[in-house]
Amino acid sequence: MTPRWTTTPLTADLLRGALDLERTELGVLPHRLPARARAQCADPQLLMAESQPSGVRLVFRTTATTVELDTLPTKRSYVGAPPRPDGVYDLLVDGRPTARAVAPGGHVVTVDMAAGTAEHRPGAPVTVRFGELPARDKEVEIWLPHNETTELIALRTDAPVAPVPRRGDRRVWLHHGSSISHGSDAASPTGTWPARAAALAAVDLVNLGLAGSALLDPFTARTLRDTPADLISVKIGINLVNTDLMRLRAFGPAVHGFLDTIREGHPTTPLLVVSPILCPIHEDTPGPSAPDFTDIAEGQLRFRAMGDPAEAAAGKLTLTAIRAELSRIVAQRIPDDPNLHHLDGRALYGERDADALPLPDDLHPDAATHRHIGARFAELAFAADGPFAEKAP
Repeated sequence: MTPRWTTTPLTADLLRGALDLERTELGVLPHRLPARARAQCADPQLLMAESQPSGVRLVFRTTATTVELDTLPTKRSYVGAPPRPDGVYDLLVDGRPTARAVAPGGHVVTVDMAAGTAEHRPGAPVTVRFGELPARDKEVEIWLPHNETTELIALRTDAPVAPVPRRGDRRVWLHHGSSISHGSDAASPTGTWPARAAALAAVDLVNLGLAGSALLDPFTARTLRDTPADLISVKIGINLVNTDLMRLRAFGPAVHGFLDTIREGHPTTPLLVVSPILCPIHEDTPGPSAPDFTDIAEGQLRFRAMGDPAEAAAGKLTLTAIRAELSRIVAQRIPDDPNLHHLDGRALYGERDADALPLPDDLHPDAATHRHIGARFAELAFAADGPFAEKAP
């Protein structure tokens, strides 16, 4: 029997984790940076990263047993490399993982990393379908692919849907970081380490992990300042090294300014500064990072540190230098800001972890390591004596 469909407008009250919803010719495009921030930087890497909906999900109540979502994804392929897998859509029912789907097709951007060029090939919308859901009233979440720009066109169900008001007892955790926080090589959108930590801690995630773009940009600080949150964390360091963006002299004041801006909107919110996880190629060797294409035809891309360790003495940034400076800055600020905290990233992934879970490309964690980091963050940050501990009313 053909379902009798209900089509529901895709509006902001159905979406979590997006900070802006751009109207397009076909539907809506979720953004993780507001339009004003996007207008201040035309960097293609940033614009790609913020339009990939890491942590963004549709949330609604329904008795529907079948859900269809029409989308127009933008995928990326790389010259000389095997095709990348299609982005994953995770469906949860009442908070429990229930189904998973992909959306083959859509636009394709082919990137030639050696030449520094990209070619756009237009494609057609596709339909993601979830069937045989429980025939009862339930809360449904559809987590969008963390690594594909995803234009939303239509939501169809075989029963009406209603928005889910935010629960007053569920805290909102706002996090900013690099591609590792964005999701890098996680298996699915609920498998990124921030999503895993949020699920374990029972908090609502707003993920501002921006691949290649955690660069202490003032517009990102203002976005954090202006976004409602009960808990905030900022993971700082690796992108500053692998872009070779600044020297130690600029780094300290830039961190102070970033934190000052956040505090303008969140003067007493618990704020956790997280230093980089272990990355052996950049512990004592400055950037920039460069791709190593030696084994790209077999699907293996690695990264190399292109700096000279001797340059660290002149102020070029390494992860060791960044960790020391972040620890110093937080310690300096804490007497006037008792709700500021510091976490050494090596507590999330350190030398012992690297022996068991090495970084496949020498820079990004794989799916198992994302799960490990998420569990470790939940254990440390949300512990009874941790910076994000629940406070008694």
